[in-house]
Amino acid sequence: MSPFTHPHLTRRDAIQAGAVGLLGLGIAPLRSLRAEPNPRARAVIYVFLSGGLAQHESFDPKPNAPDSIRGEFGTTATKTPGLRVTEHLPKLAACSDKWCVVRSLTHKSNDHSLGHHIMLTGRSDAPVGFNPSKPQPTDHPSLAAIAGAVTRARNNLPPALVLPDRIVHNTGRVLPGQFAGVMGRARDPWFLEASAFEPKAYGAYPEYEFDHQQRPFQPVRKGFTLPDLSLPQGIGTERFADRLDVLAHLDKQRKTLAEAASTGAFDLSRADAVSLLTDARVRAAFDLKRADPRDVERYGNNAFGWSLLMAARLVEAGVNLVQVNLGNNESWDTHGNAFPHLKDKLLPPTDRSLSALIADLDQRGLLGSTLVVVAGEFGRTPRISTLTQHYKGPGRDHWGAVQSVLLAGGGVSGGRVVGSSDKNGAFPATDPQTPENFAATIYSALGLPKTAAWHDAENRPHHLYHADPMPVA
Repeated sequence: MSPFTHPHLTRRDAIQAGAVGLLGLGIAPLRSLRAEPNPRARAVIYVFLSGGLAQHESFDPKPNAPDSIRGEFGTTATKTPGLRVTEHLPKLAACSDKWCVVRSLTHKSNDHSLGHHIMLTGRSDAPVGFNPSKPQPTDHPSLAAIAGAVTRARNNLPPALVLPDRIVHNTGRVLPGQFAGVMGRARDPWFLEASAFEPKAYGAYPEYEFDHQQRPFQPVRKGFTLPDLSLPQGIGTERFADRLDVLAHLDKQRKTLAEAASTGAFDLSRADAVSLLTDARVRAAFDLKRADPRDVERYGNNAFGWSLLMAARLVEAGVNLVQVNLGNNESWDTHGNAFPHLKDKLLPPTDRSLSALIADLDQRGLLGSTLVVVAGEFGRTPRISTLTQHYKGPGRDHWGAVQSVLLAGGGVSGGRVVGSSDKNGAFPATDPQTPENFAATIYSALGLPKTAAWHDAENRPHHLYHADPMPVA
């Protein structure tokens, strides 16, 4: 059994319990998901840009720097006086009164693996036994795992979800920092794995798929695999012939299953899993085919748009934290060919989907109670580099010393800039912020008190907060 997937029932039990692997969700031993809805509940959408967004080509351009640092892009004015961003984020520029940018987040790692672990857990240190090649049970728990463990579940939904995939390197190496680590396997977050792994292609398929090294490849992915009514991994490879019949069968079983759970025939965890997997509202939130075509067009009919549209609907349905991996396989790792790929492939769908998310949440009255935060594992080097053995054009390399983080909603004051980088965009110049400050901002947005704690697999308590939230309110 893989240490990084949820434990599974037998095939017979899965069918009896209605525990079909709807949309790729594994069945874990769940906490009770029957808490009453909280009208003051607060939520977070953590948009993670695997690979590392270049601060110069996004929210911290340096138009007065030398050519070797400035880069090829111009800048554009935003709605906020004095604030300029790259010219290729016009939609976000037009709604800058709704968001804040922190230009001074810093940590010490230039390594993808440790950088992922740092920014997905909110802990700057490498844990004991850290292995950059694979997750370890001694890793720090991810922010999603912690949110799943300590926040109160609403409706019949898990408190935290990660979509549309786990972060996997093109070699097949699973990036550490995504799981529960010392909290134990049962606390791994729910992964809604809707996006097929493709080692040669990156970006917002099908419209914006590309290869960093511009090698020829045949596009395969056309859409998310939702809803996928396959059996969970490990149960079997057979597919039910008529998926609609399966749904009808499960819905019919619901009353019987509830009665069985109350009499002890099935434990509460299985009953909760049944409720999650057969609830019509949950299926509707996951099924993009049921989405309003106007919403799909607004967000973008591609993997970035689908992911953020789904995140908005899941938050609206009652999920407390949704982590969206916006870009598979380190899509933002722009060592070379950076400027055409950012201009034509990465920034357009990001600009469209993020601005649509902010506007959609605002129009639905959810932005004030939902923090949207956007970050990668690190920034990019101030000096442009050329790696001619792999790339035809220039780019920037890994740089943990500074990155820009965008925040909107959840009590954030829009139209603000927090901190600054130096004239070259290399190091914080004012108000440096750490991953611990970053994590505290998320915990605060979830309404968690300074006294809150999570418990490891040995039931030992650990403080959530290791710093104060970033000054973005």
